[in-house]
Amino acid sequence: MTDITAPPPLDDLDRRILDQLQQDCSLSNLDLAARVHASPPTCLRRVRKLAQSGLIQRQVAILDPARLGAALTAIIEVSLDVQAAAQLDAVEADLVLEPEIQQCYRVSSGPDFVLVAQVADMAAYQDLALRRLTGDPRVRNVRSFFATARSKFDTRIPIVR
Repeated sequence: MTDITAPPPLDDLDRRILDQLQQDCSLSNLDLAARVHASPPTCLRRVRKLAQSGLIQRQVAILDPARLGAALTAIIEVSLDVQAAAQLDAVEADLVLEPEIQQCYRVSSGPDFVLVAQVADMAAYQDLALRRLTGDPRVRNVRSFFATARSKFDTRIPIVR
């Protein structure tokens, strides 16, 4: 579970840097500095500070799942028999080990977990469901939804001013 603490104070330059990095983290420091109207050393110092503070968690490449053979997106609700903290922790620890499960959320007022999984096809989903969900005696109910189209996918977080 992520530690939620007060965000570090951000000035306008920090916000511009974060906005640009969310759009393209592959920018060189020189290009980033030019886009945010700062000197390269200042820009580099700020990016390092933002990373050290934990505000920048990591930098990744976002891939096209369909072109990699993982064209089926499943949104899965998982309810457990027992909602004790130890049980929730144990199931969560198992779920996050599955590479097909891209996102795992503990939720309230409904199922215990909502998962987003990216799999090749229905057979691959069924394998995941049997291996990790319906085959687990701690799991009471699994409800799955399959995306028929993706209208929006974005990882950017609005930078509040």
